[in-house]
Amino acid sequence: MFQVSFVQFIDDVTPEQWAALQTAENPFVDYRYLQALEESQSVGNGTGWQVHHLLLHDEGGALVGAVPCYLKQHSYGEYVFDWGWADAYRRAGIAYYPKMVCAVPFTPATGGRLLTVSGSDEQVGKICRLLAEALIEEARRLNASSVHCLFLPEREVTVLTDEGWLPRHDLQFHWSNQGYEQFADFLASFSSKKRKNVNRERRRVREAGVEMEVLTGDELTAEHWRLFYQLYRFTAYKRGGTAYLTEKFFELIAEHMADSVVMVMARENDRYVAAALNFRGGDTLYGRYWGCLTEYDSLHFETCYYRAIEYCIAEGIARYEAGAQGEHKLSRGFLPTTTHSAHWLAHPQFADAVADYLDDEREQIAGYQEMLQAHTPFRRS
Repeated sequence: MFQVSFVQFIDDVTPEQWAALQTAENPFVDYRYLQALEESQSVGNGTGWQVHHLLLHDEGGALVGAVPCYLKQHSYGEYVFDWGWADAYRRAGIAYYPKMVCAVPFTPATGGRLLTVSGSDEQVGKICRLLAEALIEEARRLNASSVHCLFLPEREVTVLTDEGWLPRHDLQFHWSNQGYEQFADFLASFSSKKRKNVNRERRRVREAGVEMEVLTGDELTAEHWRLFYQLYRFTAYKRGGTAYLTEKFFELIAEHMADSVVMVMARENDRYVAAALNFRGGDTLYGRYWGCLTEYDSLHFETCYYRAIEYCIAEGIARYEAGAQGEHKLSRGFLPTTTHSAHWLAHPQFADAVADYLDDEREQIAGYQEMLQAHTPFRRS
């Protein structure tokens, strides 16, 4: 007999219990990352992200499954856009919020959502199905309109679609390490024109007198983190966005997860002018946040892409996921990659309408991806 519970704090389980779950070394479902979001008040009261994590214990009291889950009163910070669905509900006089979102807030990175202990395929599948059923039962209990599991690995998409959830596709641009020994090997795979463009962008940064640093772990001081928060906050507001994460969040990451951080910093003379924050997990580097004080020609590409790729090559890292959207990444060696989500809607008629919409959307995404593949920078064999 399994016991289902929903909790308002990750602290309701211990780090040791959470560590027994399979997270594929993804830094964003690491206990410390989720705890930092909560302790820093980046999520919780007043943010529209009410913590509502699902826990599944076996009859002996051991944690065998969990889902990072939040009750949402809006659709900000998700990167899988359902504003049109919310508007359709509004026009029909039906409440779309609250809804349940199974994801890592503000983080468009694929990773486990139906977390389980290790076991046979049959055992893991059973736990995943129990988690999916528990999410739907809780949504009905709360009168939530829907449940959304975002940025799923394909295995979890299969589980949920087999249970009747609606699959959704989108695209990101990811870099793949083809066994390069140095950055020049990577560029050698480009067409001549595209290779010259990259070299020109890198040269412009050098000619501007900007020097680059790549810092990890204990190399990052409290001053580095303070400066990064200023850059992150300044850039978010300059672009008309919202700095969702508090300064306390970065302080907690610095204290507890610095070993997972790769920060690229740009310095002009004695002043840092830009930085990009990446997280390393398993065989993947994840680009997350960027900030700059002054605009420099091509500095964004050098800081967020080229230096990160150099790091991946030097460290033997297989993939670099540089965040959401961005067709401009294509010409710089990032290939279109399908991302996955799955959705359950309580209202039968709306569920049918959304299912039809998603059928069309997946077809459009596939066509768009095929078109992009014809415009990669790589030499044709």
